[in-house]
Amino acid sequence: MTEETPGKGIADRRDMKNRFRVISLIMCAAVLLGACESTASEEKGASGESRIYETEDGTYYTFQDVEGNSYDAPLLDNVPRCSYNLDYLKTDEETGFKSYEDEENGVSARLGIDVSEFQGEEIDWEQVKDSGIEFVIVRLGYRAYGENGELVLDAMFEKNMEGALAAGLQVGAYFFSQAISGAEAVEEAEFVLKHLAPYDIDGPVICDTEEIRFDTARTDENTPQEFTNYCKVFCDTVEHAGYDSMIYSNMKWMAYSLDMEELAEYDFWYADYHDTPQCPYDYKIWQYTENGTVPGINTNVDLNLWFQEE
Repeated sequence: MTEETPGKGIADRRDMKNRFRVISLIMCAAVLLGACESTASEEKGASGESRIYETEDGTYYTFQDVEGNSYDAPLLDNVPRCSYNLDYLKTDEETGFKSYEDEENGVSARLGIDVSEFQGEEIDWEQVKDSGIEFVIVRLGYRAYGENGELVLDAMFEKNMEGALAAGLQVGAYFFSQAISGAEAVEEAEFVLKHLAPYDIDGPVICDTEEIRFDTARTDENTPQEFTNYCKVFCDTVEHAGYDSMIYSNMKWMAYSLDMEELAEYDFWYADYHDTPQCPYDYKIWQYTENGTVPGINTNVDLNLWFQEE
């Protein structure tokens, strides 16, 4: 992976650094041995495979990354909890497309994709829409993760944006951030706003922060508080311009690299490639695979469900 081709927002397959882990050896031993004041039962939360349990130190949840490694993290009381009833989550065995319809509570989900230059130059957007795709999130660009931190427009941004809009799809955009200061977070947001100006979109504008594996990155020394602050600056800037904002994250990033209590008022685009999402917290979009196939696209593509309340 070179500086010119940073990750395209697939945070769930990236391992967090050990410095972000907050699991104590004492807690792990207590859980494994069933000791201390832990309750005898585990709770399967609204988010499927995430397990919530009590210890004498408080409430915790466990989750797995895409490679099957398990983690434990404190469950934060002041962060809105996920309320989706995943009994209503269905998968079409032929297409792999997921759907969600909870008529009792008035919650459903729209099916969508996210694309970048990694999907190539030729996308048949009419065929994409005819397959059942309802929305698309287009990568607008990224800040290179080398020392110079150049802002780069995705090579296919304009073509993807114009094609998706012409097909009548709902469109949002995301930007891969490598901000190391509040000023750079503003610079990234203003770069996004400049390039969105010619287009009439009503989907979210999303800040994507994540770890760079197998290379050094300009954000390697950012603290969780700094990552949190830069997400807030980016989102507040695009909100002020009239767009809806979101933050892209996976479970490890939420647990160890963001202050979720400070971000409780922001919407999340959550990446998790398990059969059911594990996140105990509220999220609006679930990116459930990076290996989807969609008619009209010649490469694998990320598939997403966007939960909507009637």
